[in-house]
Amino acid sequence: MDFPQLASCRICPRDCGVNRYTGTGFCGAGSNIKIDLAALHHGEEPPISGTKGSGTIFFSYCNLRCVFCQNYTISTGGKGYELSCEELAKLMLKLQEQQAHNINLVTPTHFSPQIAESLRIAKEAGLELPIVWNSSAYECLDTLESLDGLIDIYLPDLKYAHGIYAGKYSSAADYPQVALAAIKAMYKQSGTLQTDEQGFATRGTIVRLLVLPHGLSGAQTSLHRLAEELGTEITLSLMGQYYPAGKASLHKELQRGITEQEYQAVVDTAIQLGFTSVFVQELSCSDAWTPDFIGNNEAHSDPPIACVNPIMENCL
Repeated sequence: MDFPQLASCRICPRDCGVNRYTGTGFCGAGSNIKIDLAALHHGEEPPISGTKGSGTIFFSYCNLRCVFCQNYTISTGGKGYELSCEELAKLMLKLQEQQAHNINLVTPTHFSPQIAESLRIAKEAGLELPIVWNSSAYECLDTLESLDGLIDIYLPDLKYAHGIYAGKYSSAADYPQVALAAIKAMYKQSGTLQTDEQGFATRGTIVRLLVLPHGLSGAQTSLHRLAEELGTEITLSLMGQYYPAGKASLHKELQRGITEQEYQAVVDTAIQLGFTSVFVQELSCSDAWTPDFIGNNEAHSDPPIACVNPIMENCL
């Protein structure tokens, strides 16, 4: 199947305009879907991982260039294998057979048209699981609009509050405003987090805020913006698992993990602002929590995530 969007690609804010049937743009992706890992993943937020795991599919390439990327072997190196829309649909159905709680699409943005088609095929063939869009939030509003009705749960990052650091560490100086606009669109589509009687997510948005050393992500500023723009009922996940991966060692200020004080300051701000549903992590600075993209085909757990304001049931 041909996808007109790929002939002059403007799927993401890079706005490359490249013909992905004959070349590649900033992300490095061509016209074929490429993934590196599909597995049951137990390290997401409790409503996502549940008890049997999230059916996670890690897509190759990325439209950001985070110097600290924990998955750099596939995000920049392009490690993985190509498959068709029909094959991706079958993979989703296989994860459903393995009793995954959902289908979790990780770094999917640059393959949006192909994924949308795969979802249609899979749903016609019996896919009934909630679909999770797990992205950096560096998204175009038109692309998100094309996903309306296909995606049940949005799981976006909010990596930076300040363009100077977004440009320096992820080559996207416009990230703060682009990501916030994208998250607003996601929230408008899916609303607040909804769970079933077992506490497993069925619909909604969870915003992940990255905490970097020295306050470089501006997470506290991002919390203020979210409270002002979206209110305090939106579910948050405060990510404390940063460690110096990828090319982070080239930046002195990124050569250590975050301290308990740095992380607690972000948690305190979320509480002070009145957010009613906030997931927090036990701090860890180890690559033991990074999914194995070397060939093990198993996704390791992340540091345990708990609910600091247990408004939702079954998230303690």
